[in-house]
Amino acid sequence: MAPNTGPIKHFLLVSDFDQTLSFNDSGVVLSEVIGASGFQEKVAGLAHINLVQQGAELAYLIRHDPEFRGVRAEQLAEAGRRVRLRKDIPALVEFLERGIEGYRFSFFVVSAAPKEVIQSALAGVVSAEHIFGTEFEYDAQSGEVRSILRAPAGYGKVSVLEELERKLGTEPERTIYVGDGSSDVHVMLHVNNRDGFTIAVSENQLLARIAKRTVLSDSAFSVVVPILDQIVGWRSAEIRALFESYGLTLSDWEKARTDRVTIREASSSLDAIA
Repeated sequence: MAPNTGPIKHFLLVSDFDQTLSFNDSGVVLSEVIGASGFQEKVAGLAHINLVQQGAELAYLIRHDPEFRGVRAEQLAEAGRRVRLRKDIPALVEFLERGIEGYRFSFFVVSAAPKEVIQSALAGVVSAEHIFGTEFEYDAQSGEVRSILRAPAGYGKVSVLEELERKLGTEPERTIYVGDGSSDVHVMLHVNNRDGFTIAVSENQLLARIAKRTVLSDSAFSVVVPILDQIVGWRSAEIRALFESYGLTLSDWEKARTDRVTIREASSSLDAIA
């Protein structure tokens, strides 16, 4: 590849957390920690009556449901330690921090999941300053949640994203958003409408029609494929070489809006359908 002698292009990459960087919902894990029951049924009920923004159901339950109302910060942190994360998140963060010739990336996690859960799950990998989650105010005596200070759900994610763009001085067309579900629809439409780039990491049919690319994988590093292919404009051989530099092997890749790839590690393999 010829050296890039032009100015460095600065991209903001924002990722959701629940089922994007993780495999399960924070509410499910928290339910196990505190012994609560029926989380999925309660979320479905809230969605049916449209009482809260999609994604903010757990925050609502923590404030109003008898089984969740006594939650404390240490229980949220314990839930974070139990969250099952996707593979290769450290490699993804290292790649984004290092950047490539002519491109730099600023990586942030923006999610309606409690901030304590995300920080605990990603401790030592993503700095706390780069994590935006639901923030609570706690009672000084009991330690229980007293109020919700901020919940980045629905249009709330759009607000955080625009705040980051202003802070970093990045252009809207250089925003990349990665998400998995219906709670990401508003922010994905917002990013697309301003010529940004959106990546879905689930088979959610609604997102598949909105996102510019879709990647299904056990590996968080898989989102690098559409970024290098469509934004940076690298050839397949260059992308494969970069994966190999991180100890990963990219094979069986069929280039399309939906890419089929396989990423192999030294001692294990995983299938990715992008």
